[in-house]
Amino acid sequence: MSIAVKICGLKDPVSLGAAIDGGAAMVGFVFFPPSPRSITAAVQAELSRGVPEGVLKVGLVVNADDAFLEALLATARLDMLQLHGLESLKRVEDIRSRFGLPVMKAMAVADTKDIVLAHEYERVADYLLFDASPPKGATRPGGNAKAFDWKLLHNQKWHKPWLLAGGLNTGNLVEAVRVSGVRSVDISSGVEDSSGDKNPDKIRAFLEVAAGL
Repeated sequence: MSIAVKICGLKDPVSLGAAIDGGAAMVGFVFFPPSPRSITAAVQAELSRGVPEGVLKVGLVVNADDAFLEALLATARLDMLQLHGLESLKRVEDIRSRFGLPVMKAMAVADTKDIVLAHEYERVADYLLFDASPPKGATRPGGNAKAFDWKLLHNQKWHKPWLLAGGLNTGNLVEAVRVSGVRSVDISSGVEDSSGDKNPDKIRAFLEVAAGL
């Protein structure tokens, strides 16, 4: 059984094609202007024409209000919203109810209290994503090529599907899976040449490693 992969921060058809052809289960698009991976809803709508049935299109937003989400979903073609900010339990529940899409809640992890909090979010989210807490002074909550202590996830029991993110690459994926027990991962910076610049060969290589696990 292979590891399911979400390639996040896709901006161009070549990288998107590499993700799809390599067997990615999910493709992620960032709608957060401070990020070098951010795109517009119109660009995403055009890119998504090449995404086949069965590959989930995930839109990453950060502390988005209803007006932003309404405008985004009027144009973008998305199967799921990824909430990567400081959204409260109630806000996650409200977004899920109002917009009618499954919700993935990203959890910033530094220590055990963050894992305890994640169990609370299981009640309102469809998926959980565990990412490293952003470094001090960071302008974005994720995509910082930073890993956390994967042992914090070891032997945890989850009632919802979950993904591991943060500092993953072809060199440490096997160890991340061994330590955390994860079966689904999210990668962005680990398949880039520079921040926001995806490398199709790195995407293919990562997916190949994941397929063998």
